[in-house]
Amino acid sequence: MAEARGGIPDQTSGQLTHRQVLIVLSGLMLGMLLAALDQTIVATALPTIVGDLHGLDHLSWVVTAYLLTTTLSTPLYGKISDLYGRKRIFQIAIVIFLVGSALSGLSRNMDELIVFRAVQGLGGGGLMALAMAIVGDIVSPRERGRYQGYFGAVFALASFGGPLAGGFLTDHLTWRWIFYINIPVGILALVITSAVLRLPLPARRTASIDYTGAALTVGAVTPLLLVTVWGGVTYRWGSPVIVGLLVVSVAMVGAVVWWERRAPEPIFPPHVFALPVVKAALGMTFFVTAAMFAVIIYIPVYLQLVHGASPTASGVELLPLMIGMLTTSIGSGRLVTRFGRYKVFPVVGSATMAVGAWLLTHLGLHTSLAAASGYMVVFGVGMGMTLQIVVVAVQNAVERRDIGSATSSVSFFRNIGAACGSALLGTILFSRLGYWLPRLVPKGTKLNLSQSFTITPKQLHALPPAVRAGVVDSFVRSLHVVFLVGIPIAVLAFVCGLLLKEIPLDSAARGAAEGAAVRDGAAPADGDAPAVPATTAGATGIEADGTSARHDTVPTSSGSPA
Repeated sequence: MAEARGGIPDQTSGQLTHRQVLIVLSGLMLGMLLAALDQTIVATALPTIVGDLHGLDHLSWVVTAYLLTTTLSTPLYGKISDLYGRKRIFQIAIVIFLVGSALSGLSRNMDELIVFRAVQGLGGGGLMALAMAIVGDIVSPRERGRYQGYFGAVFALASFGGPLAGGFLTDHLTWRWIFYINIPVGILALVITSAVLRLPLPARRTASIDYTGAALTVGAVTPLLLVTVWGGVTYRWGSPVIVGLLVVSVAMVGAVVWWERRAPEPIFPPHVFALPVVKAALGMTFFVTAAMFAVIIYIPVYLQLVHGASPTASGVELLPLMIGMLTTSIGSGRLVTRFGRYKVFPVVGSATMAVGAWLLTHLGLHTSLAAASGYMVVFGVGMGMTLQIVVVAVQNAVERRDIGSATSSVSFFRNIGAACGSALLGTILFSRLGYWLPRLVPKGTKLNLSQSFTITPKQLHALPPAVRAGVVDSFVRSLHVVFLVGIPIAVLAFVCGLLLKEIPLDSAARGAAEGAAVRDGAAPADGDAPAVPATTAGATGIEADGTSARHDTVPTSSGSPA
């Protein structure tokens, strides 16, 4: 059997149909849904959890512990999967996540819950990155647009459905079910991937895992994430603690860059990060995610305070945003598959997000729900054309042996963008509230508002009418500035989109020589073969009748209609 460059065996005896890919994807999407949901489902249950377990002073760590371990483990999973194969690592991540979920549901105090949420995050980091990387193994680059679009739909569903599910389970069962519900879903994902997913093992490499790089990454990312959580809330932004954490983070980032250039098997391969496509895509991912969280976090608060919606109803009223994102996430992926071009979608998408952010600045005290829904649709349409398409671009630009590292880097920057965006926009909102509340609320009124502006409609209506009107007006004026800042963030994403070089998606996998030639604008030299034949997509274990069988690689057709 011939072996393609990068250690992937070349065998073209088999045909992976759209239906068969969907069977595999169902297991992958279930795994990704688990991790994505747990980033949002816990928020609505936090007040109930505090009432049951107490420990209000540790409340933020229930979310922070998961964020930390998810972000830190993501690049490590990508590299390990490149070295030792993805299927087994993906399933290990599911098991770790399920163990953390079960233990979180059994927690007897806040300290236990924080520790077990960290265990959950260790599994969640692998689920998000490896699900998308496996798509790079089983389908050709041109076909990936269609299927990565489905992952975008899962991410949208989790972002907006998580708070709804958390509120429902907490109200009708118990908060512990927001963790227990993961167990049957995770088991189903394990069963599907065990039965139908067959992936080639990479060529053995003598180098070991880059533990030094992993430790340095922990030292660089942990202080940064703590700054995003503590800044302006626990400590002032100019306090010695925040400044010290930033200094440590910057110094450790320098150490990471220095070390990764010398490591035999770096977690962040320098040759991958040197590619123009990767640099532009990671920048776009960071800025798009930062802008996105301004909408996901603060639009529900606007709907609750101005329109009087309940927490559950405000989640339902986010449906226009989700519909816009779902439609273009799936639609743009299909168009990428049909035409073999991807650059236009991130460019148009980020520009549409900027327009959507500008429209959202018009939200006021008397804006109708219909108008607000229209603004949300525009913003959602833009989001749907960006995040998953850049994954396609990155996977198409790198060698097959680096797909795990490259894809996990996209997830890593998505998490960092979400954390930094939330911190920046939350600080701006709270700063403007500090300006407007003394001017619009009757003098002598004492309000205790947190960085996230946690005030329920019930608490709001309990305030005297004059105070209530001042609080709502202050919030709307402050939110206006938040969305104004979202415009230049979206514009920065647009600039990254313009810098995104387009490499044709008409081959299954590119070797180093061909990829470099295309990136440099030249044709590959005679005799330079692609890493895998143009019809070869990866590997799976499904025969045409749906039964399981072993194949090292499986071809897919390019450009076939969905």
